[in-house]
Amino acid sequence: MAPLGLSRYPTGHFGEWIGWGTYEDDGRQELALWVCKPFDGEPASVANGSMIALRASSWAAVAAFHAAALAHGGTCAGPPGVRRCYNPDFYAAYVRDPDGHKLAAVGRGFTSRICCGCLSLVSRF
Repeated sequence: MAPLGLSRYPTGHFGEWIGWGTYEDDGRQELALWVCKPFDGEPASVANGSMIALRASSWAAVAAFHAAALAHGGTCAGPPGVRRCYNPDFYAAYVRDPDGHKLAAVGRGFTSRICCGCLSLVSRF
């Protein structure tokens, strides 16, 4: 989550919930991913047909999210790249966490990227 600018909340801060994101003004300003044990007491299971998509600030953040997920036991479900079938500016990467849940990082509003930090723009179209 760090490549997307989301930090983990301290363990135990919200009881058994674990969260990453921004949580300000007692939650009045929040962008977060929260996870917890199921309320019904049943075992957690992979949600078939669902996905969590998180906003990324740049194409570099999308790529960093993908790399970090793979480095921490995730598997690739779609490498970083433009998905023109959704929109000309839809740049995303897809992963599955170690339990099989599908996550995506999506950067919208960009049609070029900064290459290697050298400030020269590289067209993606």
